[in-house]
Amino acid sequence: MDLHALIAQGEGETLEFKKKTTHPHRISRTLASLANTRGGHVLVGVEDDGRVVGVRDAEEELFVLRDAAQHYIDPPLANLVFREVEDEAGRVVLVVQVPESAHKPHRAHVAPGDWRGYVRVRDESVQTSHLTEKLLARQPPPASRFERIPLSRHELAVIDYLRTAPRITVPQFMKLVNFGKRRAYQTLIKLVLHGYLRYHDKEKEPYYTL
Repeated sequence: MDLHALIAQGEGETLEFKKKTTHPHRISRTLASLANTRGGHVLVGVEDDGRVVGVRDAEEELFVLRDAAQHYIDPPLANLVFREVEDEAGRVVLVVQVPESAHKPHRAHVAPGDWRGYVRVRDESVQTSHLTEKLLARQPPPASRFERIPLSRHELAVIDYLRTAPRITVPQFMKLVNFGKRRAYQTLIKLVLHGYLRYHDKEKEPYYTL
């Protein structure tokens, strides 16, 4: 594994840097959000700016990560892959591979009796709504992602639009394809359910992205 090439990508939807894992509560949000989205990696022993500092005790970090995956996430994450990678200076970075889950949604235990769902939006773990969790539960598993339904010209239009625009809302889609509100909403939700789009509703107006 080329550690420097991975770090050079910078934090994003599929990559998170952690100097250390302080508590299962905190890291559980990151692990759940990656599993609920498209999977990715967590690099423990790397500062937010990409500087490698290494971990002091890899076994201690592994214990916290495994504890978080098994006891602070529901349903638990059982298929994480852990690697210890040493750089030229002898510093050890713990690389945690989190596959996209086929059993969404996963919720993180953030406080006693308080379990919340998260997804990745750019480089952040964002709390989900009940609708987002329902959509995650109805998505096809990752293995069948490329067996998705053929698209109509209106559905292709929103995909093409999002290749150059960061997001689209229902009113924008209505204008793009000259649909009424109900038909536009149903079309976008259909694309979410079949894995073409992702739904976000933590801002004032819900929107969709690739």
